[in-house]
Amino acid sequence: MHCPYCRNTDSRVLDSRVSDDGTSIRRRRQCPECGRRFTTVERMQMMVVKRSGVVEPFNRDKVVSGVRKACKGRPVSEDALAQLAQTVEETLRAAGNPEVPADEVGLAILQPLRELDPVAYLRFASVYQKYESVDDFEAAISELRGAPTAAGPVQGP
Repeated sequence: MHCPYCRNTDSRVLDSRVSDDGTSIRRRRQCPECGRRFTTVERMQMMVVKRSGVVEPFNRDKVVSGVRKACKGRPVSEDALAQLAQTVEETLRAAGNPEVPADEVGLAILQPLRELDPVAYLRFASVYQKYESVDDFEAAISELRGAPTAAGPVQGP
C-alpha cells in the first residue's frame, strides 16, 4: 500500500475493523517514512460470469437498470429498486462464491421482484425465463395467485 502523502511503498496497520454490513474491512495505517496516518477500505469484489464467458464486476446499477425496465409505469420507487438491488447483492454474497454466473443474478432478482410488484415480476420473468406462449404466462399468473396449473403446482425458479 503506497502512502498517499509521500508515496512510500510500506505502511503499518494500526487498526482493522469490519464494516457494519460485513462486506468490507476498514484499516487505519501509518507510513513509517513520513509518519502520517491514512485509512484504506478493502472490499471483496464479486464477479459476474456472463453467458459469453466475459467476467465483469457485479454492479448494483445494472440490476436496478434491468428491473427498472420491468417496472416502467408501475408504482415502484427508486428507493424500492435500490433496496431490491441490495437484497440481490446480499443474497449472492451469502452464497460465498467470488464468481457468480449471470443466470444466478437473474434468479436472485425474481423472488424480491415478485414480492415488490407482481406485474413487474411477470414482465421480467417473461424475458428472463423466455416465455414462448400464452400458456407460459397463464402458468406464471396461476402460480402468483397460488393456484395449481394443469401440470400441478409450478416450482419456483
